[in-house]
Formats: sequence, structure tokens, C-alpha cells
Amino acid sequence: MKLSDQIKPISYLKSHAAEVVRNLSTNMRPMVITQNGEAKAVIQDIKSYEQTQETMALLKMLALGQRQIEEGKVQPAGDVVAKLRNRSKSR
Repeated sequence: MKLSDQIKPISYLKSHAAEVVRNLSTNMRPMVITQNGEAKAVIQDIKSYEQTQETMALLKMLALGQRQIEEGKVQPAGDVVAKLRNRSKSR
């Protein structure tokens, strides 16, 4: 992804807001907004944002699982299944 095409000053965003929003939902590429020549914000369409959030949540779960494995906080799958079956039988 070439972000250099998607870098705009805040004045562009102010004067072309409807066009920017339309383009975001069409091309699904984030836009970098600058203020006084420095990158200050990134805007993106909602679908891409939601996908990013889901990806981050999955990565956090994987990292947590990896840490639990490294700390030895795991049980064999067969043991867990057996415990679950015993619980459901006892109810």
C-alpha cells in the first residue's frame, strides 16, 4: 500500500470532507492527515477499522495463549474434554 498518495493536510479534509469520506468507503485505504507539516491523524473507513480491531483482538488472544504455554498453564485437551463431560453428566 502506497501511503504517500493518501497524505493530505487538514485544510484539504476541511474543504473536501464529503469527498474524503466517499473515497474512504470506496477505495478502503487509510488517509494520513497532517497539521503544520506533521502527521497527526489517520482516518479509515469503518469496515477496515472493524477488521483491524478484530485482528488486534485475535493477536492479543494468541499472545495470551502463547504466554500461558510458556508458563506451563496448560492441560491436555483430552483431560479438559473429560472434565467437561463429567460435569454435564453430574447435572
